[in-house]
Amino acid sequence: MAEIGYCVKCKAKREMKDATKVTMKNGRPAMKGKCTVCGTGMYKILPKA
Repeated sequence: MAEIGYCVKCKAKREMKDATKVTMKNGRPAMKGKCTVCGTGMYKILPKA
């Protein structure tokens, strides 16, 4: 399943390429990947588990 995130450069919701689950400094889960159109880094904050 492709993860959807907001690309700041394209100003649109897009699919993330090479999405990986990471944990931010404050302990919240997030998805980190790249925009499939422009290649800009994307981040999506996930709900607490």
